[in-house]
Amino acid sequence: MRQLGQRTGILLAGLAIVGTAAWAQSNHVALGRTQAAAHWQSAVDQAANKTSDARVLVLELGSGRLLASAHLAEASRTLATPGSTLKPLVLYFAIASERWNAERRVACSRQLQLGRHLLNCSHPASDPMDAEQALTWSCNSYFAELAATLSPEELRRALSVRGLLASTGLAPAENLAAFREPRTREQVQLAALGVEGIRVTPLELAEAYRSLAIELAEHPKTKAAEVVRAGLTDSASFGMAGAASLGGVPTAGKTGTASAETGGATHGWFVGLAPAELPQVVVAVYLPSGRGSDAAQVAAHLLAISPLRKP
Repeated sequence: MRQLGQRTGILLAGLAIVGTAAWAQSNHVALGRTQAAAHWQSAVDQAANKTSDARVLVLELGSGRLLASAHLAEASRTLATPGSTLKPLVLYFAIASERWNAERRVACSRQLQLGRHLLNCSHPASDPMDAEQALTWSCNSYFAELAATLSPEELRRALSVRGLLASTGLAPAENLAAFREPRTREQVQLAALGVEGIRVTPLELAEAYRSLAIELAEHPKTKAAEVVRAGLTDSASFGMAGAASLGGVPTAGKTGTASAETGGATHGWFVGLAPAELPQVVVAVYLPSGRGSDAAQVAAHLLAISPLRKP
């Protein structure tokens, strides 16, 4: 009986040690997450101070948790045309559904008019581009031709499958995207280019890129994933979103510059996945007044002082 009592005492002591260790490990993980979120919030606050009206969001990629934000209430209510930030979503859908050949090359006229919208390209002169190059340089001629092959139903599916047209749950009383069903080929093109027929919130766009990042990770060897991942990485390295690289953290992302459908001043977007090789977060920046390159600079400043920046 004495031996049994001793063994029982040893077993209970062992279980107590294991339980204490498990609690300590769990508490350490929770503390680490809290510290990381605090670090992200500090970085967001400093970056947002550079542009006082910037709406900034940082989402944890795996969980979808909102790690940090600036002007969250405004971001949840803002509805704005998304411009070129829709291009990777549309491109992934078109290649994955075999509606578009990624090797197909399109010559850029550098001058494009759809309806009353002038959508001239500002990228360097180039030979006809394939899908990866067109995403890197955000070629409007290329994506207008791609969009012309999609039906209105396919365009809606390309956007809704990424959750772009639905509530995110990231903020109370958030607005929902306004999507006007296109009826003509030109309306499909304008919506795919993010200039007419669609307005979204920064929250919805951030969540759509998180969905895209998960899709790229789940199907890394597919042509659609390889092309979109490479195009986004090159875009935020030396392409149209290259200002994001100034933060010193390799990033895969896209800028967008658009105006209200009735014209007027432009607003700017940047949405990116960082770090590019194995993304941990989605960073989204919306500037009510400015251009996509301005939004990418805000993201660069944020990343430069973020937990991702190595000493």
